[in-house]
Amino acid sequence: MEETTQPTVQLPERVTHVRVHDKDVYLVGTAHISQDSVEDVRTTVEQVHPDAICIELCKARHQAMTQADNWQKMDIVKVVRQKKAVFLLAQLILSSFYRRLGEKLGVQPGAEMIEGIRQAEATGAQLVLADRDIEITLKRVWGYLGFWSKFKLAMQLTGGIFVHEEIDASMIEQLKKQDQLEAVMAEFAGQYPEIKRRLIDERDTYLAEKIRTAPGKTIVAVVGAGHVDGIKSQIQQEHSLDELMQLPPKSIWPKIFAWGIPLLIVALLIRGFGEGTTHGFQNIYIWILVTGTLAGAGAALALAHPLTILSAFVAAPITTIHPLLAAGWVAGIVQAFIKKPRVSDLEDLPTAINTMKGFWLNPVTRILLVVALANVGAMIGVWVAGAWIAARTV
Repeated sequence: MEETTQPTVQLPERVTHVRVHDKDVYLVGTAHISQDSVEDVRTTVEQVHPDAICIELCKARHQAMTQADNWQKMDIVKVVRQKKAVFLLAQLILSSFYRRLGEKLGVQPGAEMIEGIRQAEATGAQLVLADRDIEITLKRVWGYLGFWSKFKLAMQLTGGIFVHEEIDASMIEQLKKQDQLEAVMAEFAGQYPEIKRRLIDERDTYLAEKIRTAPGKTIVAVVGAGHVDGIKSQIQQEHSLDELMQLPPKSIWPKIFAWGIPLLIVALLIRGFGEGTTHGFQNIYIWILVTGTLAGAGAALALAHPLTILSAFVAAPITTIHPLLAAGWVAGIVQAFIKKPRVSDLEDLPTAINTMKGFWLNPVTRILLVVALANVGAMIGVWVAGAWIAARTV
């Protein structure tokens, strides 16, 4: 690989120049919450006058970042019906963390990407959205995880709702340093090597190929500092992106559990009548009360409307034995209709998620919490009621 710095160009310290065949590529390694990174992007573009500016965004993230009224257009009922409530909830938790960091630093998270967009518009350089679609990335991350890794990750995400970690000066300084970002990724790889492969390594390859094939002879690429080394090591070779765009094959085990457990429960309920009619109906009462009560308790924990709590109670005994339904979805839709979010609630969403109180009280995030916590309650109810009925019947 040929890596040089042209003597006539005064590049910022965090910019790496790589010669790729007949192209000059300038990799601007950024921290996503650093004003210095914004200045690095501006200075680099002013110095090298690129034909194209590549940014580490996909179409969906670019749209979310550049459309200020994006939250106002969200249809929360549609989100619940499409079974994306938990995904959106996790996204909001991450957004909350980055927003708090941005407030501490006085810099909008992703400001360096916005500066890249602004520079492309100002200079006439072609803007290239160089990152893989976020939905494909997350589906590959989740789809290739083992059961216990999924469980551990889900618990950490859930903990993010309840734990409001204080952001101190040392954390901010660590996150601003390029070498620290790389160290964080190394630690991340140790905890979840499969996630690191899908979330970082694959995107290094994707970004390298999109940058390599960007139009023009002079390219500026605005990427996270932790991606620079991976891009440098791969940008000289041609890569097919087809495999990186494929969704992971669906495992048969989730289907077996999804259908097998309800069938087992139904078999136990039927078997209970072999012990007598009274015994059989007692098992049914146990199933209704335990699953319904715990699902309702989950909705109540999310401060749901009383009718929403009732809907979770009524839905849980039925949805828990139907693999295609969930008590949380029913409760979430009921909550959305009873407490339909107003435009002001959607406008307030970026601010509300900054605090746990706001997260809990905003009507939009409350709906998401209703879905998640009612489903968790119903799931616990399945195991508690199932074990109770099995002990009485078998």
